[in-house]
Amino acid sequence: MKQLPNHTPVSNAVRKSNNVMKAMSLLLAIVLFACNRQEKMQVANPIVQTLPVMAINNSNQTTFLEYPASIEGAVDLEIRPQVAGTIDKVFVNEGALVQKGQPLFKINELPYREALNNAQALLQSAQAAALNAQLEIEKLTPLVANKVVSDFQLKSAKAAHQIALANVAQAKAGIGAAKINLSYTLIKAPVTGYVGRLPKKQGSLVSTSDPIPLTQLSDAREVHVYFSLSEDDFISFNEKYDGNNVNERLKNIPGVSLLLADNTEYPHQGKLDMINGQFDKQTGAITFRATFPNKSGLLRSGNTGKIRLSMVHEQALSVPTEATIEIQDKIFIFSVSKDNKVSKQPITVLGTSGNNYLVKNGVKAGDRIVLKGMETLKEGEIIEPETAAGLTAVHIQK
Repeated sequence: MKQLPNHTPVSNAVRKSNNVMKAMSLLLAIVLFACNRQEKMQVANPIVQTLPVMAINNSNQTTFLEYPASIEGAVDLEIRPQVAGTIDKVFVNEGALVQKGQPLFKINELPYREALNNAQALLQSAQAAALNAQLEIEKLTPLVANKVVSDFQLKSAKAAHQIALANVAQAKAGIGAAKINLSYTLIKAPVTGYVGRLPKKQGSLVSTSDPIPLTQLSDAREVHVYFSLSEDDFISFNEKYDGNNVNERLKNIPGVSLLLADNTEYPHQGKLDMINGQFDKQTGAITFRATFPNKSGLLRSGNTGKIRLSMVHEQALSVPTEATIEIQDKIFIFSVSKDNKVSKQPITVLGTSGNNYLVKNGVKAGDRIVLKGMETLKEGEIIEPETAAGLTAVHIQK
């Protein structure tokens, strides 16, 4: 039988296949070796984060408590008519600043002018009757003395004279009342202040029983700002400020601030000057009042805002809020040890001062904490502290 040559197509294909398999095995070994080496390098040389770190220091801090408040003028009056009639004139515009005694409205005075004339006529009649009674007494006096007429007639004449004098006094009182009613037809500003809305116009019929006033007048050169404290806050208030009684504590409270509706601070400070004598049974709160100057007229009755009470804490520990994380209603910081290892620990917050938490316990002066980048930190991780300028505790004094 004739033998096949050694290098047949089949043997060549097998040989090529073996070579490819060897190359792939070598390549896979190289890849596995490289990955294993990289893992070893990563284990041997872990990546160290560089994070800003700050030291906790003692400083004087001011905490603030804010309470919703309503603003009223020092004097807020409803202007109502004291006599009925039609409005002849309206002397002011809505929102105008008027001075005390300045005319506001004029009610038709003709009925009251005639009532005054009638009262004056009644006075003249009463005075004439009194004079006539006096003349009767003068006529009967000598006749009684000469026993021409009886004493009874003289006594009756004297009694009639007393009645006539009483009628004169009554007529004078009627004139006074008529003059008062006539004066009520010109309504004047009882205080200096700003005019409110004018629901009644010229020609409107008004009376003393109208449910709606002619307008409202607000003396807002000073304003009263009212706010309320709950029972717990009131107890805390009494503990924070020195004094044996309410009046002494009010004197020791520093000036209070007013935040307007747009959250800007009113440029003038106010003074707490009143605490209500009892709690509201429905709300369980007690009302406080602070008085603010308002010469510029920026504040008006009906404004709303927030009262901000301040309290100074001497040598308090403060932590920036950005250096904390909140987990399940607890606040944590990452402290940094001497060997730059971080550990997460809770802190107890006493209050807030600007962008800082005042810390009651959990840290002490000199401790270092991570300022930013806590999201990626793990317990016991080693970091590289960043020594950037200005990374020290914030010192706030107001």
